[in-house]
Amino acid sequence: MITRRHFIALTGATALQACSASGGSTAPVARSSMRAVPNAAFDAWVERFKSRASSSGISDATLRAGLRGVGFLPDVIDRDRNQTEFKRSFEDYLAIVASEEKVKAGRAAFARERSRLNAIEAKYGVPANVVAAIWGVESNFGTRRGDIPVISATATLAFDGRRGAFFEKQLIAALKILQTGDTTPDRLVGSWAGAMGHTQFIPTSYQLFAVDFTGDGRRDIWSDDPSDALASTAAYLARSGWQRSQPWGREVTSGGLQPDPGGPRFAVGQNFKAIKRYNNSDNYALGVGHLSDRLAGGGPLKTPFGPDKFGLTINDRKRLQQRLTARGFDTGGADGVLGPKSQAAIGAFQRSIGLEVTGNPSPALLARLE
Repeated sequence: MITRRHFIALTGATALQACSASGGSTAPVARSSMRAVPNAAFDAWVERFKSRASSSGISDATLRAGLRGVGFLPDVIDRDRNQTEFKRSFEDYLAIVASEEKVKAGRAAFARERSRLNAIEAKYGVPANVVAAIWGVESNFGTRRGDIPVISATATLAFDGRRGAFFEKQLIAALKILQTGDTTPDRLVGSWAGAMGHTQFIPTSYQLFAVDFTGDGRRDIWSDDPSDALASTAAYLARSGWQRSQPWGREVTSGGLQPDPGGPRFAVGQNFKAIKRYNNSDNYALGVGHLSDRLAGGGPLKTPFGPDKFGLTINDRKRLQQRLTARGFDTGGADGVLGPKSQAAIGAFQRSIGLEVTGNPSPALLARLE
């Protein structure tokens, strides 16, 4: 049983994807917002890498096609350097991945793809709503698949060396994707760390788990048609130990009249572990599980979260954001999650009324805004 209020958040890809282009499955993707810059050392590394790639079974023709136009992406290095682990409350995490707006959009996407998802469930035994929830968490139901060239991104990170061996494996796997003809170099795009498609497979996971559900001879997780991507996710979970006809878990209550001061509690089983094989984070697995319940028609969590360390509930934090925005201090929205933009707005308001600038909220600060 999970009762902790806070978990380590390890799902950086979700927040780092850029919007992909719309259009048919054979249309080229939009040009990435990241720009390559000249780097002689990187170019020399690529030349040395070619012999290692050849030894791994990459043909000369694939190397020529795959590495044509490869470039050093300094923004990728910046993203990697700034991917420090941080703690986000489970309440904040749910406010991001399972907000009412996300649930509304997700139910529409779920209804639209229901027959496809039902067919996938029949084949792999993973519930349609669970697969749809992963789709929602990973790419906002296909609307944020990423537009960064995977070859350049993984080559840049392999060259950088902080996790060089890991990203060289991803680079070789990406080249093998091209070699098998599953996609073309201009469509091989994803997030800054090389996660790809509707459900954000890294290249090595793609090699292990991706499937051709449509039967067209390609495992196309990049297409506007999400069939192969959703089926690949179901195949991944099935091979990760998903048990048919078993729930991922459920919210449990203490049985008393008082709500649990630590927030909601959950009883989880084997299928929760299977979701964690997709992303090894309690936050992630609970978020997917809860979103899957909401997509299937379930309601919000029964047990409320208590006040945060500043003494504010999520509704207090939403009101704080609304009041700040009304006074001209833009918080970027009123979701109750006080990220950098909200903290900057708080600090600006504090400065405007002569208070010490901390960027931290408080009941007293909210009262000043009421």
